[in-house]
Amino acid sequence: MAWAYLVLAGLFEVVWAIHLKDVDGISATKPLVITLIGMIISFGFLSLALKKLPIGTAYAVWTGIGALGVAIYGIIFIGESASLLRILSLIVLVLGILGLKFFTPQKN
Repeated sequence: MAWAYLVLAGLFEVVWAIHLKDVDGISATKPLVITLIGMIISFGFLSLALKKLPIGTAYAVWTGIGALGVAIYGIIFIGESASLLRILSLIVLVLGILGLKFFTPQKN
């Protein structure tokens, strides 16, 4: 379950990071509320994952999922660059996340 919690934490990190762009200080209420709720849920799932996973691994995977998700969102929905080097870099990131998943033992 720890890895499932970590994936959920990473997905909610994507949610809050995407909406953080639209917060505009604290004047945009809806994006601010979505950002804060996303943060709370993300940190909650991360804390559950940390009960069984090493903090270094969990944090690296959590931020990696967030970075990957936001980058993909930017490419698909905002029109950010999808250059070959950028895509290759995202693939390397995925390989790093998978490597941490498959080569990290869980705590008992």
